[in-house]
Amino acid sequence: MSRTLDIVRIPVLIDNYVWLVHEPASGETTVIDPAVADPVLAEADRRGWRISQIWNTHWHPDHTGGNAAIKAATGCTITGPGAEAARIPTLDRMVGDGDIVRLGAVEAAVIAVPAHTAGHIAYHVASEAVVFVGDTLFAMGCGRLFEGTADQMFANMRRLGALPGETAVYCAHEYTQSNGRYALVAEPGNRAIAERMAAVDAARAQGEATVPTTIALEQATNPFMRAPDVATLAERRAAKDAFRG
Repeated sequence: MSRTLDIVRIPVLIDNYVWLVHEPASGETTVIDPAVADPVLAEADRRGWRISQIWNTHWHPDHTGGNAAIKAATGCTITGPGAEAARIPTLDRMVGDGDIVRLGAVEAAVIAVPAHTAGHIAYHVASEAVVFVGDTLFAMGCGRLFEGTADQMFANMRRLGALPGETAVYCAHEYTQSNGRYALVAEPGNRAIAERMAAVDAARAQGEATVPTTIALEQATNPFMRAPDVATLAERRAAKDAFRG
């Protein structure tokens, strides 16, 4: 989906995805939310890529656990949310809404998307039609409201949903199948969800990943992005938290 960047998915832990992002012109490589270090270092080495940066979206250990070891091995610079600097001691650069980070000549704008954690951010690479969203937006889902409110998540869904429909959404977990099962309940009359779930079930049966997704696909099938108001999103988030389907 990306025009210039090479983006590689690295499955780790139970259902995490670490994204290895390479900019060929400069030779720079960044790691998005490294839960662990060894598989990331091994993949970069296999490809002959030099890791120069890490971009964190939020402080949770399954997104920052590999920071220290990767930095020790590569000397990379670590960028992450300034609002969570006290919880990410490895940060070199603290950023917030509207700041710009660069990988070679490619620029990414920082978008504040608090709710899952208080300082959660996303990285939007407009020139590539790519956004790295951590645990804020998932395929057919959104992050739990651990440190924020439904009002904040509703605003996040509106802000991310306003990105161009072709924007590729790189989230940090393979949650699509469980999210989709709830989406079928939340919007039983939504034919697009039923059709998507058939494709998702087939992909997962073959061991295939279901992300990245796109903004357009989420606008059509994500019950949280499609929530018409805060109250509906809050109701759906509470129902999903208790859902065992």
